[in-house]
Amino acid sequence: MKVPDMLVAEIGSTITKLSAFAGINTARPAFLGQGIALTSVSEGDVTIGLSRAGKDLEARCGVATGELGSDAELLAVSSAAGGLRMTVHGLTRDMTLKAAREASLGAGAVVVYTTAGAITAEDATRIKAHDPKLILLSGGVDYGERDIVVKNARALAAMGAPGIPVIYAGNAAVADEVMRIFKDAGMAVFVTENVYPGIDELNVGPTRSIIQEVFARHIITAPGMERIKEMAAGPVVPTPGAVLMAAEILYREIGDLVAVDVGGATTDVHSITEGSETLAAITVSPEPLAKRTVEGDLGVYINARHIVEQSHGAVEDIQNVTPLPATEKEQERIGVLTRWAVDLAIWRHAGAVRVSYGAYGKSEVVEGRDLTRVGYLIGTGGALTKLPGGAEILKTIRRDPHKRKLLPPADARALIDTDYIMASAGIIGRRHPDAAARLLMTSVGLN
Repeated sequence: MKVPDMLVAEIGSTITKLSAFAGINTARPAFLGQGIALTSVSEGDVTIGLSRAGKDLEARCGVATGELGSDAELLAVSSAAGGLRMTVHGLTRDMTLKAAREASLGAGAVVVYTTAGAITAEDATRIKAHDPKLILLSGGVDYGERDIVVKNARALAAMGAPGIPVIYAGNAAVADEVMRIFKDAGMAVFVTENVYPGIDELNVGPTRSIIQEVFARHIITAPGMERIKEMAAGPVVPTPGAVLMAAEILYREIGDLVAVDVGGATTDVHSITEGSETLAAITVSPEPLAKRTVEGDLGVYINARHIVEQSHGAVEDIQNVTPLPATEKEQERIGVLTRWAVDLAIWRHAGAVRVSYGAYGKSEVVEGRDLTRVGYLIGTGGALTKLPGGAEILKTIRRDPHKRKLLPPADARALIDTDYIMASAGIIGRRHPDAAARLLMTSVGLN
């Protein structure tokens, strides 16, 4: 039996994985294998599915898992039970709200509701109805608008939801007052740097980090996660956030890239790129270097019906779609759904050149993400890594006949995360960045 020195548990909404690694502290880290099982939220304890994944790892890969968390260092990521559900509140939709949303998605959150401007009584009712696990309040450049930000803090504090932590990442001039408002309401509050400290200035990194810290320390995302936290050697990180960390590691190795993660419930797109200098000059609002979008209606199992609806008849048969397709016919169905999920998700992620009319006549502006400098398309998630044809799906993204969408170039190289370890490598990279880089480069076939 192979003996690992590190195990990484990935508790997903559909599948639980346990990946084994050896030589993490050496110059030649190795991926030993991976066990999978259905996530056991419905059974009242996610550790049941994790135990089954461990047994699968032993049976299929000959890896001795022993007692999880004691014989080998255990790290964990999770998106079970809906993941990290957040509401996000800013001052203006195109500036502070956008910046706060970028930070939330980059941290691995599922943003379920947003507001711009003053929070109304109706907004407060909807926030409570969405049952967020975390609230992010931003607003105002530093030492700019104060009144609406403070009023929004009071509106959120008055909801009577003391169990929901709040992160404040707005105008530094009112940070102390905002903190007092939430503390007086009995709500845990965390203050960090402004996500939009100045005009056209994004500062999403500190907020991303504190969101993940609050997730790890204060939020139970599924039954049994407290036990996972006790077993793990470090904080439990939202799975999408870990994938973005892995994409950032790869970016430092190979340059501008897009990583597409097709799952049973969602399809996430992560891009690391500065875009074209020429197009940057006509971009209407700043974009972060690292960006994530999550398409909650594009899952190839739980949300397969939504993909069918948006294919306009191109996908007809989704009968007997299973989370672990075994037969050729089942794999064929998932393949068709995956192709559409990738296409739709990348088109939504990409920005576009728009025609604008002003005092000086017609001009062109860029809105959203510029992917035209991307050199690599990387596929991860079970559908792209475990089924045949993943690289071909990435190579054949639908082109824009009008040449307005800022899509990756047709000659961008398609790579597959063949070991399906991007989330694992992302969290490993927090402690062992060199090992994570080597493992990722091997998995995508560049080592």
